[in-house]
Amino acid sequence: MNGQTLLDRLNFRKATAARRVKARDTNIVLSNEILAVSRAEEAGIWPLLRSSPDGLEPAEAEARLASVGPNLITREGRPSILRELWGRAKNPLNALLLSLATVSYFLGDMRAAVVIAIMVVLAIATAFVQEHRSNDAAAKLRAMVKTAASVKRRGVTQAADDAQSNGFIDIPMEQLVPGDIVRLSAGDMIPADLRLLTAKDLFINQSALTGEAMPSEKSPEASDGSIADPFDVPNLCFMGGSVVSGFGTGAIVHTGSKTYFGQLADQIAGRRELTSFDKGINRFTWLMIQFMMVMVPTVFLINGFTKGDWLEALLFAVAVAVGLTPEMLPMIVTVNLAKGAIAMSKKSVIVKRLNAIQNFGAMNVLCTDKTGTLTQDRIILKLHLDIRGEDSERVLEYAYLNSHYQSGLKNLLDVAVLQHIELGKNLHLQHQYKIIDEIPFDFVRRRLSVVLSREDETHVLICKGAIEEVFSVCKFYEIGNERGALDASHLASVKAQTRALNEDGFRVVAVAYKEMTDLKQKSYSVDDERDLTLLGFIAFLDPPKDSAGAAIAALNQGGVAVKILTGDNEIVTRKICREVGLDVDRIALGPEIEKMDDAALADIASSVVVFAKLSPSQKARVISALHAKGHVVGFLGDGINDSPALKSADVGISVDTAVDIAKESADIILLEKSLMVLQEGVIEGRKVFGNITKYIKMGASSNFGNMFSVLGASIFLPFLPMLPIQVLTNNLLYDFSQTTIPTDNVDEDYLEVPRKWDIGNIFKFMVFIGPISSIFDYATFFTMLYVFNSWSNPTLFQTGWFVESILTQTLIIHIIRTAKIPFFQSHASPALIATTVIICAISIALPFTPFIADALKFTPLPPLYWPIIASFLLSYAVLTHLVKTWFVRRWGM
Repeated sequence: MNGQTLLDRLNFRKATAARRVKARDTNIVLSNEILAVSRAEEAGIWPLLRSSPDGLEPAEAEARLASVGPNLITREGRPSILRELWGRAKNPLNALLLSLATVSYFLGDMRAAVVIAIMVVLAIATAFVQEHRSNDAAAKLRAMVKTAASVKRRGVTQAADDAQSNGFIDIPMEQLVPGDIVRLSAGDMIPADLRLLTAKDLFINQSALTGEAMPSEKSPEASDGSIADPFDVPNLCFMGGSVVSGFGTGAIVHTGSKTYFGQLADQIAGRRELTSFDKGINRFTWLMIQFMMVMVPTVFLINGFTKGDWLEALLFAVAVAVGLTPEMLPMIVTVNLAKGAIAMSKKSVIVKRLNAIQNFGAMNVLCTDKTGTLTQDRIILKLHLDIRGEDSERVLEYAYLNSHYQSGLKNLLDVAVLQHIELGKNLHLQHQYKIIDEIPFDFVRRRLSVVLSREDETHVLICKGAIEEVFSVCKFYEIGNERGALDASHLASVKAQTRALNEDGFRVVAVAYKEMTDLKQKSYSVDDERDLTLLGFIAFLDPPKDSAGAAIAALNQGGVAVKILTGDNEIVTRKICREVGLDVDRIALGPEIEKMDDAALADIASSVVVFAKLSPSQKARVISALHAKGHVVGFLGDGINDSPALKSADVGISVDTAVDIAKESADIILLEKSLMVLQEGVIEGRKVFGNITKYIKMGASSNFGNMFSVLGASIFLPFLPMLPIQVLTNNLLYDFSQTTIPTDNVDEDYLEVPRKWDIGNIFKFMVFIGPISSIFDYATFFTMLYVFNSWSNPTLFQTGWFVESILTQTLIIHIIRTAKIPFFQSHASPALIATTVIICAISIALPFTPFIADALKFTPLPPLYWPIIASFLLSYAVLTHLVKTWFVRRWGM
């Protein structure tokens, strides 16, 4: 849980509807301080916060940080050692074992109680050590993914070459303190509870706090105190929200646990919906518990009636219950996930939520945008053309002014414009400009406008955006000194020209402007984006990555289908997809999808490879449609518009350069935006899943086989087939031999296709493989009774079965762990081989170790026993391998 982020804990999509709690429905009230700040005019804010319009002094900020603590929610902090120990100890399986130890103690079997206690301590200690190490590793990994805030500190400036800093600097979000002034723009997380100072078309998504999908518009005007719902107070923003569009600045009132979210954390975090990983583990655990519920009473009654000693029968039944308990499962899972996370970090894949590793390996569809994954993410401005397709300095000038003066999140196209070789060097602007207002970008209009004032105080609105969306608000065209009405013939000519550019791989953006008549107007809105004059367009190239084709082929070969979900137009998308080897027969477009119901979309989602001109909500719909068809879906995205899809996917994947909301929504962060890196991470996820299922299949088949052996022996033997203390010792040694499974190798064949939980397959494996061990258990019974005449020597019988049981259980690991021929075609890890050898050696030596043999009531075994048992082991291995091979051919591994 420690790797989960703020939005992981607030992900209401994954919480059950019954547990959804809106913040506004709780009894927590806003502090008087933040209410007072919300009602104050700007000049009255600073005395309340002991700050100033220029921000805090660095020394004062450090003092406040030491006083109030880091800007973190308490629940997100690193747990103490005692808390980690308690987290391991409170496992239900441990509670069951301790209950059985208590029963043994009160029944007078002190040795059994001690052995069970040792097993619990071993399980807790091993899991604690591994979890502590994984927490350390997770902390280091999370440190590689920083979420920063833009803050104004008095006397501190950003790097000299950052012309856009405007006195703001970027610092880690946890270092913010009350009184800080922060800057907000589209894609930012709200870093604390704050009072807005300025805002322009600022819309905040508060769904993580309120459960409402629609964003709320915010403004800086002082509140009159009449609004009852704190989330409707227009000048307050709360930690846990995110900026959908627009921009603004705000003064921080509360941080960390004193924020509104900090007070509500326990109530609104809810419980995450169980993943397929969690459900698979739980189903296996309950399968074992069901066996216990049937087997333990049956063993107790059979031995009680046949032996007449009900106390001994009860102790034996308790020991059998311990043997059926998969007490090492939590440790095996924890170690595998931690090991997988560390291994993935070495491949530039940072895991924020450990359980996402299994979904990563099970993923069979990867949805991704094309920019930066299929392309080089190095967009270059190549052309600036008028509507006749001729070079135009005017188009370049206006595009530059739009990108330079806009205050929101600068996308890659803006960066390309600003970095153009001519800009700022050879471009001689005709006028000097000042920013008057801005109409921010949103994903409905798909355009952005700035309003500038020239030195003669005339105002000009400059609009830049998607071709069709800009065309729709243009009434005129301009070429040099020629100006005229933009009629249908002009539009047809321009569209044909942009289509030709698109087919050559260019991304085309339109540029338009409008001279404003009201020179006293200071505020502008979307209504002012009409009757514009179309100047032309700028064209960008984003070449495909050399590695993209190979990465897609590798993913496809590994059973992962790649689908493109992009907001770009279908022409450019088709060309890029064709260049990287994606077979595109049909492209489904956003407007087409909008008209489909969920069932129709689900029908086409599996077959269509490319979806273009999608809005953010449409991306999420496509992922939901794939879910409806039974796919395990991953989504790779890094923009504001990717956040809904990241939350909808089984595993959300982003990059460390993504906007804040994308990084917070993702389960996995890539340090390199590459599909090849992603493929390597998928393989690690499958290795983790493979080693976990090894333990589960071994435990299930072993317990199922032991059930037949114990029941049969209990019926016809005049004594217990094994003493309770011997059963417990057997189980302790077997558990120890399993602790190195997380280090084991996984066959290349197993890694070739996605893997997900299949409890039916595990049950069938248990039914077909488990009883094989009973065949050789009964052969051992026959040998001990009729070859060594142990009818009258229970100690010899129990010793013989103990040794055979531990040898077969331990050695069979190497048969079950692979679909190939063990030792010849597939080798276990050195650590697993070492624990196997150690446990086998201990089990052979125990009957000949005087003190321990006396304590466990063992006796030395006759020389003839060993060649007989060796033949049983060889026969058992061969037969199990043959049945396993047949099973794999029919149902798979």
